[in-house]
This record gives sequence, C-alpha cells and structure tokens, in this order.
Amino acid sequence: MRIEDTDLERSTQQAIDAIMDGMNWLNIDWDEGPYFQTKRFDRYNAVIDEMLKAGTAYKCYCSKERLEQLREDQIARGEKARYDGHCRDSQCQHGDDEPHVVRFRNPQEGSVIFDDKIRGPIEISNQELDDLIIRRTDGAPTYNFCVVIDDWDMEITHVIRGEDHINNTPRQINILKALGAPVPEYAHVSMILGDDGQKLSKRNGAASVMQYRDAGYLPEALLNYLVRLGWSHGDQEIFSVDEMKQLFTLDAVSKSASAFNTEKLQWLNHHYINHLPPEHVAVHLAWHINQLGYNTQNGPELVEIVKLLGERCKTLKEMAESCRYFYEEFDEFDADAAKKHLRPVAKEPLERVRAKLEAITDWTVENVHHAIEGTATELEIGMGKIGMPLRVAVTGCGQSPSVDATVQAIGKSRSLARIDRALAFIDARAAQ
Repeated sequence: MRIEDTDLERSTQQAIDAIMDGMNWLNIDWDEGPYFQTKRFDRYNAVIDEMLKAGTAYKCYCSKERLEQLREDQIARGEKARYDGHCRDSQCQHGDDEPHVVRFRNPQEGSVIFDDKIRGPIEISNQELDDLIIRRTDGAPTYNFCVVIDDWDMEITHVIRGEDHINNTPRQINILKALGAPVPEYAHVSMILGDDGQKLSKRNGAASVMQYRDAGYLPEALLNYLVRLGWSHGDQEIFSVDEMKQLFTLDAVSKSASAFNTEKLQWLNHHYINHLPPEHVAVHLAWHINQLGYNTQNGPELVEIVKLLGERCKTLKEMAESCRYFYEEFDEFDADAAKKHLRPVAKEPLERVRAKLEAITDWTVENVHHAIEGTATELEIGMGKIGMPLRVAVTGCGQSPSVDATVQAIGKSRSLARIDRALAFIDARAAQ
C-alpha cells in the first residue's frame, strides 16, 4: 500500500482517510505499508544526488519567465510545448544558493518500446520526451520520479494503472534504465465512462468508494461490479473474491472503455442482499439505520428485516428507510393509502381481525395468517379487503412485505394499538 502524496494540495488527511476507509470497507487488506512518499524524501534525494554526480541528471536554472516565453513561442509556431534543454550542457557558473530544479537527462535518440499487457507493443520516440523535472526548486522530488524509486525499492513486477498514465511510462522506463534498475511489466486500463457516456470524472458523477457505502451498496456487490468493468470470464456475472483471484488475467481485460451502469450495480446489489448470509447483510444494514438515528431495540432482529425486505429493496439505504415502522411509531398515515383503504367500509373487517389477533396466545406468522383468513371467510370478502386496511393500519403506508409476516414482526401489543388508532381515524373521517 503506497500513498503517493507528493502533491500536498490534493493529498489531504481526508483524502488519505478515504483511501484507507475504502480498502477496509471492501475488506481488501495489504501485505506491506502503508508507505508515504513524503516520508521517503531522503531516499529520493540521495538517488538524485547520485544521478547528478553520474551525469544522468542536471541542474536547471531557467527562470519561470523564460519557460513561459518558450512555451508561448512553441505554441505560436504550432510545435509541441517542451523544455529545450537550455541548461543541459550549459557551462555557466552558478552559486550554490541560486534557485534551480533538477532535470533527468533523457536520451535524445532512439525509442522507448514496451509491451503493454493490455494494449500490446507501444513505441515512443525519445525526441518526443523532454528532460523531466525530478526535483523542484524547494527541494521536493516529483511524483514521476518518486514512483520510479518506489517501484525499484519495492521490487514491483507489474504496474497496472489507467491509460492516462501511458505518457508517463516511457519517461519512467528511461529513468529506471539510467539507474540500472529492472523494468516492471506495464498494463494500462481504459478509462470508465459514466451513465451518460462521458468520461467519468468528479464533475459528472465519479464517486469515492465510501459514497457507494453511503448509498446502500454492499462491499461484495461493488467489488463484483468493478471487477467486471472491462474484464469478463465468459458470460459469468457473479464472482466471489476467491473466483476473482483464480480467474482474473490481464489477457481478458478489454482495450475499449467501459460504461458505468447504475442499474447493473443495483441488480448485483439486490442479488447479494438476497444471497449473502442475512447475518452479514444485517451488520451493514445496522450502519444505515444508525445513520437515520432510530433505535432497533424494540422490534424484530435485523436478520428478520433482511429476510422480510430483501426481495423488495435494491439498496440497504432503501431497506433502512423502509423498515422504520417496525421500530418506531409513525406520526400519520400516508394520505393516499389512508384515503383508499381506511374508509368506513373497512371498520368491521378491522374490528373482527383485531379481536382474532388479540385472542392469539402463540404469536406466529401462521396464526396471524389464520386470523386474517378467518376474518375474510366470516365476512365473505376477499383477502385484499382485510389485508390492505390492516397493512395501512399497522405500517402507516400502502406497501410492505406480506401482511401476516409484517404484523407478526411488529408484535402483538403494537399491532393492536395501531389498529385502534386506525379505527379512530375511520370514525373521525366518518364524522366529518
């Protein structure tokens, strides 16, 4: 685990915590580290000093004004903006305290050729590459240099990263060769497109890992979804972590960009909600309920909620919002549901079923079902004519899992009290 934090403006503690929290939530552990580049500056600078002695790097004293003018002139001529090597072989004398950067002396002839494990052979002419700054004026080494030393020191064999780094790779290979260090294998993965077909970015919906947790996704679903973006193994859609380890190969990674599809992610999440052990799902559900701030002590175990609502809910956030009535009293009935189902015609069915529910000594789903069914039989009405008013009475809304399981989970005393409240609502409505 490496935290590449040379860009101090972007590498805030909040950004570092987001990486750590995301890895921990996804249950992805690391074997070594975390290593912070800002704590390895002595190592990087020691290598740069050796390169200065060896002539593979040099000090550049060009002013900011000179470089800006150079860039403007090159662009005006239709040329690629790049450093012109002004200080590369300069014989000018400079004081030790004169401001300067250190640049890598990039080869000026030949090409860098590497076999990208996803894209195949890539060749970049050295004439396309200018002399990269490897140490800034303030003495801080730059990202492109730090990663090279890290890869060398940490014996990295494969560098797998986004295609936006392709231009960095030949520069890094040249530095490794100048140091006599082994060159890793490189693989550049295509960028991800958003639901709108545009390149995913913070402006059009790219999210941190933890935002998917906040939205109600399970870590297993997100991991499964991400591994399938740009990679496939036949038509298989569902992969355990062990299967990912066994089956994943760079050969099967697509060169073309993948499109992020929120509907597909929700489908996967729904699958995992219903196929992972409910005890595991309940642990993640508890986090969401805690965010909503209600107490689950006075109600069914969360494992039962997962079983009851799993088929209905695509996310855990939706489940947490949907199950509040199992634990808390509601302030009022849903207006549309009450208008449709808590009418005077529902009064007798509710009174009859209430009496039967009150008489139950063994509070089971089966016995609750018999009470509802018995009421419908006695009054010679369809199950919906009693089931819907009862559902609105005990939940406050028009949608819930099967009404017998819902009433059983809410509990006897609370169900009876809520039916009484619904009957009072019907009386008040009739009196208007």
